[in-house]
Amino acid sequence: MAEPAVDFVLRGDVITLDALLKATGLAPSGGAAKTMIANGEVQVDGSVELRRGRKLRGGEQVAVSQHRIRTVVAGAQVDETAPE
Repeated sequence: MAEPAVDFVLRGDVITLDALLKATGLAPSGGAAKTMIANGEVQVDGSVELRRGRKLRGGEQVAVSQHRIRTVVAGAQVDETAPE
């Protein structure tokens, strides 16, 4: 069973997928993040994402194995009733 999604608040307008994996500790390094993405281990909003430079703007959900991260724009309201 997947863990509940953890919110990651964006400091700016966007974050790249590889940077998010590093910032959340799901990848120990940029190289590891690149490999995870290239191997098809990362999903964005339920679809496998192969672009490490994919820009996340808030509202996306990233999944790696049993871990899920929901991107949130700073100051935005989070809907706690939304399905995870």
